[in-house]
Amino acid sequence: MRVTVIGAGYVGLVTAACFADVGNTVVCVERDPVRLAALRQARVPFYEPGLSELVARNSAAGRMRFVSDLSQGLEQAQVCFIAVGTPPLASGQADMSQVRGAAAEIGQQVQGPLVVVQKSTAPVGTVAMVQQAIEREMAARAVQHWVRVVSNPEFLKEGTAIDDFTRGDRIVLGSRDERAVALMRELYRPFNRNHEKIMVMDPASSELTKYAANTMLATRISFMNELARLAEAVGADIEQVRLGMGVDHRIGSHFLYAGAGYGGSCFPKDVKALAFMAREAGLRAELTEAVDSVNQRQKQRLFEKIAAHFAADGLRGRTFAVWGLAFKPNTDDMRDAPSIDLIEALLAAGARVRAYDPVALESARRLWPARQGLELLDDAQAALDGADALVVVTEWLAFRSPDFDQLAARLKARVVFDGRNLWEPASVRAAGLQYYGIGRG
Repeated sequence: MRVTVIGAGYVGLVTAACFADVGNTVVCVERDPVRLAALRQARVPFYEPGLSELVARNSAAGRMRFVSDLSQGLEQAQVCFIAVGTPPLASGQADMSQVRGAAAEIGQQVQGPLVVVQKSTAPVGTVAMVQQAIEREMAARAVQHWVRVVSNPEFLKEGTAIDDFTRGDRIVLGSRDERAVALMRELYRPFNRNHEKIMVMDPASSELTKYAANTMLATRISFMNELARLAEAVGADIEQVRLGMGVDHRIGSHFLYAGAGYGGSCFPKDVKALAFMAREAGLRAELTEAVDSVNQRQKQRLFEKIAAHFAADGLRGRTFAVWGLAFKPNTDDMRDAPSIDLIEALLAAGARVRAYDPVALESARRLWPARQGLELLDDAQAALDGADALVVVTEWLAFRSPDFDQLAARLKARVVFDGRNLWEPASVRAAGLQYYGIGRG
């Protein structure tokens, strides 16, 4: 099948590469000249395990190419995905300007029958808006083509996106048009062989499903973080509580980990967008608003623990090693990462920070090109040089089993702050270190 993808960012590039890898001919339309130049050399400008190899393989095979002009992308296309950004506005509302622009341009360029797939995370009513925008532009050209818009939300997790796309739990299609749905079923057939994953529903339900899923997962995280505070207050251990809850098949163990708060490109903006949608509908999403509020508070929790421990002498002049900058492991994404809140708070208090992350250092250097008091280092051990304490913010696999005796010898204040509950407190204390986790009693 001939597929066009507008936007070669995270969602668009994963979508394009996975469809190309099963034999489709895919054209990616990317307007950023720097990103376009990199992709034409099969270089992926962000980190996602396995994606560079997928892009290189399919580019070399001629199944995947990159252009800047939509008219080239739409030549003979049967399906066109819109996968552009929908960043949050100050109100929490999704910024739909890029989606509107893509829809208008499709209407200006479309030359024949086409299924347009709304892949960008966007509020209820977006399918109707895109359909109207395309039809308006076609009417201005005095042309008529069969063009139908389908909602197809993505459910990709950074770090496991390829597996999520190819072996995901569900493929949601929002459309009332049988012809459009049939074409989409054929496109997704290679990923729907083992058992039926395709769920066809009305566009509004499809659009809301994406926000509902992400907000539910964010709710579980915020609930556990709220419980962690209670556990500390009453002398319980949130890790034991988590295990006791997770074995209940009605609850399950996923997303029950207390920590330094959630971040990334999806949860923060989708939770806010759902709350905004409720307000627009004349309702108040009180639980959704609380999820966001708890998360914002939780991002301050590590700094509060650090400040309390060093209350006698203060933080000015102290040095902290920070392990982990990305909002989660296996990505270089630092959008809304808890590490940002922690580092900014430490620097504001007069402390120095020596930070390390396995893949997110370039992202950090773009965020902090020259920040007084902050050093971004290429080695986890080097970050410990001269440090009073160690703070772990991201649960990278490489951080799970450090040499605690060595940490005790190198950290001047002999204290660690475990923002992801990676370590067993007794093992850390046995090495002569003081240990602070999240909700560990």
